[in-house]
Amino acid sequence: MNTTRAWPSELFANRMSLAGQYLILQLLIIGVVVTGFVVVSITQATNTFEKEEGRRSLSAAESLAANPLLRVLLPGAEPEMGSALPAMAEAVRSTSGLQFVTIADPSGEAITSSFPDEVGTTILQPESQVTEGRGWTGDIWRQGKHVLIAQVPVLDDDGSMVGIVSTGQKYPSTQAVIREIAPSALFTLLISLLLGATGSVLLSRRVKRQTRGMEPREISELFEHREALLHGVKEGIVSVSPEHRVMLANDIAIELLQLPINCVGQTLDQLKVAPQVTRALTTQQQQADRQFLIGERVLVFNRMPVMTSGRDLGSVTTFRDRTELTLLEQELGDSKATSDMLRAQTHEFANQLHAISGLIQLGEYDEVVGFIDGVSFSRSKLFEDVAARITEPTIAALVIAKASVATERGIQLTVAEDSNLGRSDDQLARDLTTVIGNLVDNAIDAVSAVSQPRIELRIAESDTQITVVVGDNGSGVDDAAIDEIFTQGFSTKDTTVSGGRGFGLALTRLVCRRRAGDVQAVNDHGARFTATLRK
Repeated sequence: MNTTRAWPSELFANRMSLAGQYLILQLLIIGVVVTGFVVVSITQATNTFEKEEGRRSLSAAESLAANPLLRVLLPGAEPEMGSALPAMAEAVRSTSGLQFVTIADPSGEAITSSFPDEVGTTILQPESQVTEGRGWTGDIWRQGKHVLIAQVPVLDDDGSMVGIVSTGQKYPSTQAVIREIAPSALFTLLISLLLGATGSVLLSRRVKRQTRGMEPREISELFEHREALLHGVKEGIVSVSPEHRVMLANDIAIELLQLPINCVGQTLDQLKVAPQVTRALTTQQQQADRQFLIGERVLVFNRMPVMTSGRDLGSVTTFRDRTELTLLEQELGDSKATSDMLRAQTHEFANQLHAISGLIQLGEYDEVVGFIDGVSFSRSKLFEDVAARITEPTIAALVIAKASVATERGIQLTVAEDSNLGRSDDQLARDLTTVIGNLVDNAIDAVSAVSQPRIELRIAESDTQITVVVGDNGSGVDDAAIDEIFTQGFSTKDTTVSGGRGFGLALTRLVCRRRAGDVQAVNDHGARFTATLRK
């Protein structure tokens, strides 16, 4: 048995309600948004610091470099000589609020600095442009601290560089920036939580109304059950939208209706289905079990409209194959007709024996002989004609039964003198029973209103096929309906097709074509049907 591993996250989600899942999702989104807000705020704060503090540091350095006293003292200055330079540097640092101020000679060696350990070391940076006589700002790492610096050359009256002034400020720490943006970040977080929670509850309620109060786990289970049901049942299931678009079709439906595998999503017109299929899937059904002949199959359809809140969602149609059952019903009907005929004949023979017994008791022996001769001739003539030409017992019994039915209704049914049919296998005999029974029944219906109704049956057998011809002297078949009487399905719930011939003739064509034959109708002083069946 195949098993699928469920991850802990899936199990957790399956146990959680839809509102809870929406809330978790919203919290994750809010967390991402707040994190992004903090990152963006820190980046903006850093950019603002670099812009503002860089400009302030550069301005302080330029102010100190422009001091005439500094220009005079720098050319001969050395580290730790005098207090004038340190005092000037400290005055600028304290006035500007910067972290440090450093004064260096033209080579970049620090003469005085707010950082004592920096005196005597070089302050030049590889990317600095101060040696080219231009001011420069940038960032460096000093003793593990990120520092923003500005360096400006000190020029004498001749424009020669006599020293360098470097000022700077330490970057604020991340914690300091977070403390600064914390109020706005907390406000954003609270508003997001409030909106997210409210939106999650409202959204979950709306979704649950649309899903009829079902949770995601229940929807998933329902889907799995639906898939198992669709592909497990032995009936075809097709769902069609109001625009006649196929929304769902299981494997049995695709097979029975001869649809393409990718039929879902296409309209019935695009699929070019048979008219009977369109009619079965789209027309209103008042009663159950409508029968249609689709291709070579007899299908029973049941259509159920789908409505929600007064809105038409289309329909769901189920159907099953009743081809073999319908053929068996035809054969059973013919067998029942034969049985009824034999029962009626038995009753009639009993009445005739009673009449003969009475005549004997009365001593009317001549009358007895005449009565017996008359009865024997009328019965034996029909039996002899059928037995001489048809040796297959099943077909012979059927023809005799149909002849008796026709005689009771005042119709003359004759078997053509050139008819011949030998013994057949069981399947061929059953197919012939269906074809002959349907054609004779339709002929009886067709001549029921004629003053002198006649029906002729001709059965001809050759080495490869059997031909059945049934002709009558009725009104014939409308030329426009000759093809229609074989293709349209028939149900007792629907109106019959023209000429009173419908589903029985469709079955006749079905049987003939299954045996590589066919059935045709022509008008010749009535209707004449010719059916051929390969052996």
